[in-house]
Amino acid sequence: MNNVVNFVRAMFYYLAFFIATIIHSLLCVLIARWLPFERRFRFVTSLNFFYVFWIRFCCGIKVKVEGIENLPKDGAYVAIANHQSEWETIFFQILIRPHCIVLKQELLKIPFFGWALALLDPIALDRSQKRGALKALLGQGKDRLERGVPVIIFPQGTRLPSGELGVFNKGGAMLAASAGVPLIPMAHNAGVFWPGRNFLKKPGTITLRIGKPIATVDSGVSDIHNQSVDWLKAQMQELDQLG
Repeated sequence: MNNVVNFVRAMFYYLAFFIATIIHSLLCVLIARWLPFERRFRFVTSLNFFYVFWIRFCCGIKVKVEGIENLPKDGAYVAIANHQSEWETIFFQILIRPHCIVLKQELLKIPFFGWALALLDPIALDRSQKRGALKALLGQGKDRLERGVPVIIFPQGTRLPSGELGVFNKGGAMLAASAGVPLIPMAHNAGVFWPGRNFLKKPGTITLRIGKPIATVDSGVSDIHNQSVDWLKAQMQELDQLG
């Protein structure tokens, strides 16, 4: 019975989601593309406030943020987070405004959604070209950071179910170290309530924990990476139990 109720609730969510996305994406292409980056980012991601409200209204998914004071108020930084769901890509855009996200190139080819996403000046990587992808990440990432724009990276590279850790790449640590900016680890349990590639949603509260900034000046990439990943793994294992 619960699955039937959750199916109906998810159906209402996605119905409004797709209608709103198509309309808003067209407006973004017509209007937002002419705006300066920060105003363009705010215009394009303004719809995300509706997404967060609508998923709570339809599916009963709420959000709790812990450690928000750890996000630097001034200056650029690199943030890394685990990747379990579509939720984090939506919520992070209203948490850190503006920012540049690192994503796979294919996402920009999705009609409507991809058109709007491309306006956010993301770092789109071709994952089939590992050397080229790393070079693009470091080059474009440093450019965004020098402009004062934080960069968000999912070091696992793809969405993984709750409970699976996967392999964390060193791209975030390398970028932060090369640019001399702090690295901020963020962990959440969105996959417990909003599993990736799954239509059904489970009511509950997603918890996002933001760790303290990790200094990168005069630190080795491996040390930065290990410190951030150790924190992420510990928090992920604890958070997954909350669901």
